[in-house]
Amino acid sequence: MEFQLENPLPTDTTDPSSLFFVESDHMPSEKYAGSLRFGDFDVAVRQETIGLISQLCSRLDRLVWYLSVNYLDRFLSRQKLPQTKPWALRLIAMSCVSLATKMQGVNLSRSDLQGNGGLIFDSGTLQRMEVLILGALKWRMRSITPFSFVPFFMSLFQLKNLPLRQALKGRATDIIFRAQTDINLLGFKPSIIAASALLRASNQLFPLQFSSFRDAICGCSYVNKDHLDRCYGKMQQVAIERYESAHDSVSRSDTPSNVLDQQFKSTSDSERTGSTSGRALKRRKTSGSASSVLT
Repeated sequence: MEFQLENPLPTDTTDPSSLFFVESDHMPSEKYAGSLRFGDFDVAVRQETIGLISQLCSRLDRLVWYLSVNYLDRFLSRQKLPQTKPWALRLIAMSCVSLATKMQGVNLSRSDLQGNGGLIFDSGTLQRMEVLILGALKWRMRSITPFSFVPFFMSLFQLKNLPLRQALKGRATDIIFRAQTDINLLGFKPSIIAASALLRASNQLFPLQFSSFRDAICGCSYVNKDHLDRCYGKMQQVAIERYESAHDSVSRSDTPSNVLDQQFKSTSDSERTGSTSGRALKRRKTSGSASSVLT
């Protein structure tokens, strides 16, 4: 089955528990976020490597960028780096992008992958780095991300109007992309980030319906309500979406959110049913040493 971030599992399933049970296997190690916040791991290394990934993905779908950064964080959290020089970080960035494009079925030439950084790596070096990353990730390349949970949580909302659903999903998607680089959100499960992003988006687009949306998500047995509140609060604090200033500068009576809210109310009165969906995952293994590639 072709890999998609919204449908990461290799087999179809209607049981959402399949995603919730294995999502922790696709996260950075538990201590990673704390090590970045408190200086045990140089946050500049992560920032610089993400910058390199962004350069390499400038002409690619942003889902490739997202998956590349997912691989990077999981790798850095589990593999000690003997070298953090620019050439080593560029090699890591290139390898993460190479793996992500392969998983996404994107054809990327070697010259495009090398970019304009002035550093040229032979195919053998690149392949060894890819294998090292695969080992750190335990070959779990079909990453379960917040995108994997968006369809499930949206199915809990009494929102059948297609344009409104698309608006909500689009806003939540933008929030998820911005959350990817924030170290304060790295410790939360993908499902919690997805739920928080949808609530953040719904509060902007349908403020009058926010409470009912939150109740629907909190009614899910897989959701830790304390974690949800903490994650949502951090999203508010860092203001990761670019819509805040626009909403603040416009009269509440004229905002798109109120227009959508009114449309939602008129639509939801006649549409009260919901459905649920989910998906499943398999895994593989390998191991390696960073010193053999980065020295």
